[in-house]
Amino acid sequence: MGVRGMEREVLPQQQSDTEFEVFVRTNERRIRLALCAAYGTDLGIEASAEAFALAWERWEKVPTIPNSAGYLYGIGRNVARRSMRRRTPPRLPGVPVTSTPGIEPGLPDALGRLSENQRVAVMLVHSLQWTLSEVAELQGVSKPAVQKHVDRGLAKLRKGLKVEL
Repeated sequence: MGVRGMEREVLPQQQSDTEFEVFVRTNERRIRLALCAAYGTDLGIEASAEAFALAWERWEKVPTIPNSAGYLYGIGRNVARRSMRRRTPPRLPGVPVTSTPGIEPGLPDALGRLSENQRVAVMLVHSLQWTLSEVAELQGVSKPAVQKHVDRGLAKLRKGLKVEL
């Protein structure tokens, strides 16, 4: 208890706090980025925070779920969708032309016109270098489904931005 050399007793709740903190460190960034890709920065951050708050409330159950990160992504997705009923469609941050000469200024709007699944798949795979397996696991779908979303999303982006290969 504050005396040098004496170890503190770890209470069961403190042990759960430690497990929860490890879970957050391991998964929060990935889930937040995926939700931001799907719903825009503001709503993605808000949905991620809500999902992790709910995970804390239900912590006894969360570690027993086989794909707990996917479960939280689903909670965040539901939070964002409920919120979107009261908001405008997701808007991704604009690209300042002077500071990013290698990025097409119309890209954020073009990404916003993709379906949610296509936008998430394209942004996670091509912008954040996630593997198809990582995206599939998070979304609870197969790798071929993710590949199809990426392919269709890229095709729509090329057509919308008038880019030919």
